[in-house]
Amino acid sequence: MRRAVRQLLGLLALGGLCACSMLSPLGSLDGAVRDQVSTAQIIAVTHAPLQTRRFPDVAASVEVLGDLQVLSARHENTFSDLAQRHNLGYQELRAANPAVDPWLPGEGTPVYLPTLRIIPDAPRDGIVINLPSMRLLYFSGVDDAGTRQALPTVASHPVGIGREGWATPTGAMHVTQKTRNPTWYPPASVRAEHAAAGDPLPAAVPPGPDNPLGLFRLRLSRPNYLLHGTNKPAGVGMRVSHGCIRLYPEDIEALFEQVPVDTPVYIVDQPVLAGWRDDRLYLEVHQPLAEDARDLAREAERVIAAALQRGDATDAQPDAALIAQLVRERRGLPVPILGGPKSLDAYLAAARVIGNSPAPLARETASR
Repeated sequence: MRRAVRQLLGLLALGGLCACSMLSPLGSLDGAVRDQVSTAQIIAVTHAPLQTRRFPDVAASVEVLGDLQVLSARHENTFSDLAQRHNLGYQELRAANPAVDPWLPGEGTPVYLPTLRIIPDAPRDGIVINLPSMRLLYFSGVDDAGTRQALPTVASHPVGIGREGWATPTGAMHVTQKTRNPTWYPPASVRAEHAAAGDPLPAAVPPGPDNPLGLFRLRLSRPNYLLHGTNKPAGVGMRVSHGCIRLYPEDIEALFEQVPVDTPVYIVDQPVLAGWRDDRLYLEVHQPLAEDARDLAREAERVIAAALQRGDATDAQPDAALIAQLVRERRGLPVPILGGPKSLDAYLAAARVIGNSPAPLARETASR
């Protein structure tokens, strides 16, 4: 099936097809491949990328946001470029596409975009950050005009987090201060580390292109921890910081405007997530943090049992073989383990196929 979809995507990318010529690539495929490619997949090529930064009117019953997408790589693509353009972090794109070279994907190679995600188990109030998925969700009760909403809008952004030895802490916090064009005062421990490496830091780094905080900073109630921008966007979606949380420049700017002081912040460590959409139960498994010694198979059992109880489906039998595969591969893709396709390949083959524009995408408003 992967070969079939890859052949199809490659032909479409080379042909520059539009809706009125959708049938031509199907005729170009050999019979065995043609039998594996559905009409729905052909038509899906005309889809524009989904808007995945903001999801309006998210009811308490909603547990899964977005949809899985796939594009055909262009020769100039890198994962860093694709990640920022599609509201993703570098590592989550790598995990979703383990067999693809992140620097030279190859013309026509299918690249899956993990733009479907399960909401973590945390209060839906303010900012929620899940460390293993390196993803921030902001639940806002007001719209852009400041009008109170009946249902919250959820903003979704990838983040960079603390590297091993400088782990980002978990727990409940809140925003205490907002600063534009911040000056960075490196903590003594960070200055000592840099000095030992032969790269001494000044006592203060003023605003500008060399400032690692970027243009906006949100200070947290946990001392010495921040949400901030970055002058190195390629590090978003990776464990690269000294414990602070980094966002793309365009994302921290949007968040800065939306988030008031005293907004709650919940940082959780949940490598395994399960959630319902309609009658399907999805499982999402991430590579845990290096410090995490939990047994992921047992964690999956626990999370799935809780989801079945929540969905009043305790007698249901999720796909055990698929669960084992997801735990083993840890691709970070929510996959239906109940009520969906019977294999990961079949599920991936049904992903929403989108065009691959060479131009950066504009800031988005989510459609789902």
